[in-house]
Amino acid sequence: MTTDEAIKFFNKLRSQTTRKSELKVYDDFIQTLTRLSKRNFSIEDIISIETKLDALELNLNDENRKKHFRKALNSFKEYLKTEFSLISKGYYTAIGMSLGMCFGVAFGSAIEKTIGTSSGLAIGMLIGLVIGRIMDTKAEKEGKVL
Repeated sequence: MTTDEAIKFFNKLRSQTTRKSELKVYDDFIQTLTRLSKRNFSIEDIISIETKLDALELNLNDENRKKHFRKALNSFKEYLKTEFSLISKGYYTAIGMSLGMCFGVAFGSAIEKTIGTSSGLAIGMLIGLVIGRIMDTKAEKEGKVL
């Protein structure tokens, strides 16, 4: 399945549903595929992407379509990350904030139990946010963001 065929497929699915949760998954897939189709890939890379789209079995008529397509989307994004070093927008920010909160709580609770934990959480999250934003900006300049 080519990226254009997949975009048409998800646009068709999008027009058939009114559930917001399904629409969100379809929109995310459409957005990812649209940004992917605007990139310049070699013929081998395009064939590899089309093979991955075929392997996702998007045409299955599963009873829980949202769950099936969410798994397929996550698998596809993971594939793009490993094969082409392409990441989603805000990828490093989310990771930085998560790690910052974890280390902030650990560091804050080592200093003092009550105030140290909450202030460590806030400070760790802030530091993680700053580091993540810097890394996201760097990845965007390198053209690695979808």
